Amino acid sequence: MNRTEKEVEISNLTASLSATTHAFLVDFKGMPVPAVTDLREKVRKSGSSYVVVKNTLARRAVKGTPLEKISKEFVGPTAIAWNAKDPVALAKVLTEAAKTNPHLKFKSAVVDGESIAGTAVAAVADLPSREQLIGKLLFLLQSPMRNLVTVLSAPQRGLVTTLSQIAQKKETPA
Repeated sequence: MNRTEKEVEISNLTASLSATTHAFLVDFKGMPVPAVTDLREKVRKSGSSYVVVKNTLARRAVKGTPLEKISKEFVGPTAIAWNAKDPVALAKVLTEAAKTNPHLKFKSAVVDGESIAGTAVAAVADLPSREQLIGKLLFLLQSPMRNLVTVLSAPQRGLVTTLSQIAQKKETPA
């Protein structure tokens, strides 16, 4: 690889990584090629990207990006998986692949711009998705209002129930 190819590679990688705040560094040493191909496909389906990087080029490319915090982890065979929207979906794909292939190991990660250890990636994968969290939040925000409406409508409901019971009582012959 000549100098201009390296510069193009660095600029492409910098452009891709500067827009993301979620990335996972993985060691794939010993993984068979079909397993890596399958992993790439699953990562792509989750709306994420996966690329094997040269460590020296990657260290240069992450300067000034959120991944600069974990640049010391670019040692040995390294791949970067990243996306801009949902770190949980990507973490789930990667942890599922790690369960079926013991050669896949997490080195480190950046989630929402904060670096985390490779051992904590499983905890990220256990989190509910963004949509589920938004749904739970909306339910919790809506709950006090629903309770207030229930409490405020209780006297009217009680009155209607009492009147209907009186009407039923008068309709039945004694």
